[in-house]
Amino acid sequence: MNIATSYLAKRAAQKERVRILYRRALKETLNWAVHRHLFYPDADAMREKFEANRNVEDLETIDRLIADGESRYNKWRHPDPYIVPWAPGGSKFTRNPTMPSGIEIVYDFGREDNA
Repeated sequence: MNIATSYLAKRAAQKERVRILYRRALKETLNWAVHRHLFYPDADAMREKFEANRNVEDLETIDRLIADGESRYNKWRHPDPYIVPWAPGGSKFTRNPTMPSGIEIVYDFGREDNA
């Protein structure tokens, strides 16, 4: 692999790490500000922080910025994240589980044959 190819591969990997970090941080912001009118200013401020470093070209500086962002993300993770009620771990997940085998549901209740 020549130098240009390895540089491009490193940049592509860094862009992917930044994208993943941004999405995780944005979703984590929803845990701290559940209502949208509180979320939007926080999301805008986070986007400005990411955009401020958009034109950095030095690979080591980018790696350091990503590591700083990941450590900040891990530091500020919510201890009790919001989970959508019907998702796994949510309050409504498997609230109505499937019936065990051997139990029959009769849908024509009240119209049984009286024979």
